Amino acid sequence: MNRQAQAAVLFLLGGALLHAGATDLALRYVKADLRPLLMASGAVLVAAAVATAWYERGRAGAGHAHPEPRISWLLVLPLLALILIAPPALGSYSALRSGTALQKPYALAPLPGGDPVPLSVVDYASRAAYDHGRSLHGRPVRVTGFLALDHAGRPYLVRMALNCCAADAQPVKIALTGELPPVLRPDAWLEVTGAYTPRLTRDPVNDGPIPYLRVTSARPVPVPPDPYDETWNN
Repeated sequence: MNRQAQAAVLFLLGGALLHAGATDLALRYVKADLRPLLMASGAVLVAAAVATAWYERGRAGAGHAHPEPRISWLLVLPLLALILIAPPALGSYSALRSGTALQKPYALAPLPGGDPVPLSVVDYASRAAYDHGRSLHGRPVRVTGFLALDHAGRPYLVRMALNCCAADAQPVKIALTGELPPVLRPDAWLEVTGAYTPRLTRDPVNDGPIPYLRVTSARPVPVPPDPYDETWNN
C-alpha cells in the first residue's frame, strides 16, 4: 500500500475513533472515563494522515510509483464495520460462564433518600453479601440489569463490570426470587423493585457469593446507553 493509501486508512481509523468517542458507541468497548483518550487518539491519527498526505503530495512526480495490489484496500472494511455496526454488549452467555466478580468493598456510602432506593447491581450485591444487608433493612430498592437463566432455569439479574474495557468485563450477579414475570427471556433488561433477603447462594463457577433479592415488581426497560456497570472498582 502506497503512502496515499496509508494516509487514507489512517484518516478512516482516526475518524472511526472520533466517531466512537463522540457517541455512545465507545461505551461498547471502554469505560466512559476513557472516552477523552479515545478521541485524543483519533485526533492524532487524523493529524498523522493529513501530514502523510501533504508530504506525499510534495513528492509527487519525483519518481515512478509502483502500483499496489488493490486487495490491500480490504483493510478498510474493519474500519467501516466499526463505524456502521455497533456490537452487542456482553450478555447472559458470558455471564453464566464466568464466576461472579463481586469483591468486598473498602467502605459503603450511606444510602440516598427516597423509596425505592436506586442501586446498581454491584452496590446491592456488596451490601447484601458483605454487610449482611444492615443498610438495606426496611428500604425497598430498585435495581436494573439483564436476565440470565442457568441450566436449571434459575433467574439472575446481572451487570457486567469493567476494569478498563469490554475485554476484561466480569459479571456481578443477583439471584431473584419473589414476584417474577411469567415469561423470563435471557438478555432482556429489567428494572426490578424489591427488598433485601438474607438468602445467599454460591456461584458454581468460582464459589463466589451471590445474594438474593426478593422482587415485588419488575418491568422491562430498554438497553441503557452504557450497558456496563461503572461503579466497579478494585
